Amino acid sequence: MLQFSERRIKLARVLAVATLVFGVAFYTIGAAIKPGYSHITHFISELNATGTPWAVELGLFGFLPLGVIFAAFLLAVIPVTQVRGASRLGLWLLWSQPIAFVGVAFAPCDAGCPIGSSAVQVIHDALGLVTYLSGALGLILLSSAKVLSPGPRLFLRFAGIAWLVLFVLMIQPEAMPVRGLLQRIADALLAWSILVIAWRMAGKMRSAST
Repeated sequence: MLQFSERRIKLARVLAVATLVFGVAFYTIGAAIKPGYSHITHFISELNATGTPWAVELGLFGFLPLGVIFAAFLLAVIPVTQVRGASRLGLWLLWSQPIAFVGVAFAPCDAGCPIGSSAVQVIHDALGLVTYLSGALGLILLSSAKVLSPGPRLFLRFAGIAWLVLFVLMIQPEAMPVRGLLQRIADALLAWSILVIAWRMAGKMRSAST
């Protein structure tokens, strides 16, 4: 039976909280200094949309460090999380999230995030597609971990399905007035999932085959 390091578990939990706190602070400050920006109608990636005010600064000092902190959390938590098989694959699929944050810093969307409007926008669109598909599948697979109690298991499964549904909804033209809100709901589900991983999976020591 594995004996997990308490220090490593504490580090993972500190980094989980740091990821969420930095993300909330970045989204809030970015929206406050961005002229005309709305949490309800604008995608999060529009914070550093090409050619808009504060784009470079919000990319380098917002999206980039957020991705780095998220990656540090995964590096810390993966060795102390009791997952096997499908659930381990699910946890590894969550690497798509920090990769996407870092990617957005260097491949920002065009103003308004019009799909396929430029070469960089195509890269940005591909990042978004991979991020949401991988994230949704990752959460669903992660919910199969035997170490989870019924409540967290059900939440992760719901979060994965909701992520996919929200992604499909937010890219519909009819959803433009509320697409930012839909994306933030998806982000809130991801944030809670990070806490589930850090507090309900890290360091747990129940025998598991998935």
